[in-house]
Amino acid sequence: MPTPLETLATPIADVVALRPPQQQQLARLAMRSVGHFLFNFPRDYEDLSDLRPIDELEEDVLQTVRGTVVEVDSRSMGFGKSRVGVLISDRDLLLRATWFNQPFMREKFKMGQRVQMSAKPKMRGGRWEMSHPHTVWLGDEFAEADKQTPTSDLQPIYSLTEGMTQYHMRRIAGEVVPKFADVPEEVLPEPVLAAYNLMPIGESLRAIHLPMNMEEVTRARRRFIFQELLVLQLALAARRHQQRVNFRAPALEVSAQIDARITRLLPFALTPGQRRAIDEIGVDLNATTPMNRLLQGDVGSGKTLVAVYALLACVAHGHQAALMAPTEILARQHAHTLERLLDESRVRYRLLVGGLKSGEREQTLRQIAAGELDLLIGTHALLQERVQFKNLGLVVIDEQHKFGVEQRAALRRGDQSPHYLVMTATPIPRTVSMTQFGDLDVSTLNDMPPGRQPVKSYVVGPSEQERWWHFARNKLREGRQAFVVTPLVEESENIAAKSVDRAFEELTSGELADFRVDILHGRMTPVEKDEAMERFRRGETQVLVATTVIEVGVDVPNASLMIIASPERFGIAQLHQLRGRVGRGMHPGYCAVMIDEEVPDPVRERLQKFADTSSGFELAEIDFALRGPGDLFGTQQHGVPPFVIADLVRDAEILEEARAAAFELFKQDPGLANPEHAKLRAQMLRRYGAALELADVG
Repeated sequence: MPTPLETLATPIADVVALRPPQQQQLARLAMRSVGHFLFNFPRDYEDLSDLRPIDELEEDVLQTVRGTVVEVDSRSMGFGKSRVGVLISDRDLLLRATWFNQPFMREKFKMGQRVQMSAKPKMRGGRWEMSHPHTVWLGDEFAEADKQTPTSDLQPIYSLTEGMTQYHMRRIAGEVVPKFADVPEEVLPEPVLAAYNLMPIGESLRAIHLPMNMEEVTRARRRFIFQELLVLQLALAARRHQQRVNFRAPALEVSAQIDARITRLLPFALTPGQRRAIDEIGVDLNATTPMNRLLQGDVGSGKTLVAVYALLACVAHGHQAALMAPTEILARQHAHTLERLLDESRVRYRLLVGGLKSGEREQTLRQIAAGELDLLIGTHALLQERVQFKNLGLVVIDEQHKFGVEQRAALRRGDQSPHYLVMTATPIPRTVSMTQFGDLDVSTLNDMPPGRQPVKSYVVGPSEQERWWHFARNKLREGRQAFVVTPLVEESENIAAKSVDRAFEELTSGELADFRVDILHGRMTPVEKDEAMERFRRGETQVLVATTVIEVGVDVPNASLMIIASPERFGIAQLHQLRGRVGRGMHPGYCAVMIDEEVPDPVRERLQKFADTSSGFELAEIDFALRGPGDLFGTQQHGVPPFVIADLVRDAEILEEARAAAFELFKQDPGLANPEHAKLRAQMLRRYGAALELADVG
């Protein structure tokens, strides 16, 4: 007797009569077996319950009519094309239904049949017409011959490919679902089904493909969304469990003496939020279980100071520490910060980035391996095989969303793992925090360090730009500095946005002709970028025209103006990051997003929300709702499959339930070793095992 998996592998063509082109179309949709079809869920539904007499129809609204077939004709239109027309009568009123290039429809109709047709009608030549209507045959021998045609007023809408129609997909559903819906094995344990009021698998498959009403659809979709999110949360719980059971890290106690030595080096008193985050990190560092903590906070909330504290706590115990940044500019920025803070300390630190000379690089690598360096700052170059630490105790990763799961684990050696602290300057919506960072503990900085200046933001249209530039020139003459940010390095015929080169040319010959203006973008060499940043930091240049290479971490206290060209090319969270580059010193900051007349109203509204909202946490939720979650787990190259049915914006409440269920299951049964969890465990490993390095969670 075949197993359920073998049964689900039955080709669709063995169950449903399909012509070769239809088989090819299904193959393009990655649907060859009945199992593929069962779990290819409809993307929407048509409600055909709006039944009207023919004389009460209106154009371009989905409606249903019933009538008797009084005429059937078909004609060739040349070049292999055809048209089938059917005239139906209801109380002496007539409606014509038309099918193009479907000659087989001619055989489906005969005089005197009762039919029901649904479509968006058009009035043509004084008569209502429907093109390719959804048709149900009522109460005659044809209905008996085609009894699998769904009769519900709610019809599924599937994703299609060229040549495939909803009629064909619904016909397949009508034959496959009743025969195979009960074949897939139930993976959710009975207590979970009962606790969260979830439909069993077979009932859910029938309801999602062949529903009788929207209540059935809602319950079926909820079951599959819950299952998809539960499997993800189980994988994250398994990863957390695996990190705690399989790896050991050095215990780095933050004593009162160490705390006093570190805080003496810091330029500012710690805020309550910073102290709370440091205490949470201290508890983690004191354990032999590797810390895996995310530190998030708004722009300018003082995350770097917390990271420096953790790095120095590690070094105080004689262990090495590493600080990784996504770009050379940010790595160099961190090196400058540490240079100021560690001027009077004995901490040995170096910068390792791609722009180092060969001899300097080799010397740094030897010192790392020999334990002659305490602290290393760099980019992903730290992940190279040639970088060998003698006794690495802590890794701080800035802007974690730029690094994938594999990169986060690359510095482990056997069962020895450093502690990990990952930081992001982009506040993370709660649902993303529970998915992309669901295997991490989270510390949040909600308060701002003293002296942090507010940034006033404006949406500047064409009629206001001359006045804005006059204001900016006055600020520059007072001694302030400005960033001008554009989305592109060079002009593109396909993108209506300003390039950094064009902006530089226009400004230096126009609005900013009297000022010292420099340029910075990602295609410059590391040395060129560093020199441009240094000139700006020292005040030798007053305006820096740049791309988003300055988005994160760049700290120039005298910069108080941020002008953003083509702001519609950026997300709200990214605009907030750019705004965070100004107002970092004793002077208030000003941010202007420059828009053109042709910017559509929805975009203007989005930009106005940005200008009106100063909280990065609020903006992150707005941006998430508008743009969706993007790519989870760092990058798609690590093989994490996309969601099939879940949506993190829409399904936040179900995600909360699924996370609670997953962590409760793992608490009761670490590793999901009990037989009743075997199918759930197998599904988790099959879907997320490789991407999250879950080779063995038992």
